[in-house]
Amino acid sequence: MTLLLLARHGNTFGPGDRIVWVGARQDLPLVKSGEAQAARLGEKLRELSLIPQRIVSGPLKRTRRAAEIVKAITASDAGIDIDKRLTEIDYGSWGGKTDGEIVARFGPEAISNWREDHQRPDNAGWTPDDATLRSNAMAVLAGMEAAGSPALVITSNGILRYFHAAIGFTGDAKVKTGHVCAARHDGERWQPLVWNREPEDVPEDL
Repeated sequence: MTLLLLARHGNTFGPGDRIVWVGARQDLPLVKSGEAQAARLGEKLRELSLIPQRIVSGPLKRTRRAAEIVKAITASDAGIDIDKRLTEIDYGSWGGKTDGEIVARFGPEAISNWREDHQRPDNAGWTPDDATLRSNAMAVLAGMEAAGSPALVITSNGILRYFHAAIGFTGDAKVKTGHVCAARHDGERWQPLVWNREPEDVPEDL
């Protein structure tokens, strides 16, 4: 059986920064608090003796740096595999804009439709399309079925939403920065375990 941990990178904005939508074209690094979030995840995994046997990261700076921090703290012997399928969604004309700027152009329901109901806007130029993102999530999962256990995937919130559906989780698909999710493959299918937990709240009996 494979235990799969799915994590979102940490913060890319610090106090006083202008908060904008960060997609594939906004390749921001982790700020100090974001590195601390990655360190908390690594420390918790080390505490639980969940040393990653495989680490897969998206190619953006924020996910790669989070993976490096977790690898170092857990003293994992695994290399860090970079998978372009884990690149955050390109949010098109929303990328680099604040919530207020998006609401002014696209209407008050545009953001909540995505955040709460997973409904993409039709006219904002987001890429890839839903079918590609679903296919990517399924393909990455298929490649993790026989990975060393535990395996760790680090990516972004938009991409994790597609893993939420592919694994069979229900409810809110959002993942906060620095939070972690888990599923287990029993040899036949993925079993949902936990979603959107702070590292400190990860159960000891995963």
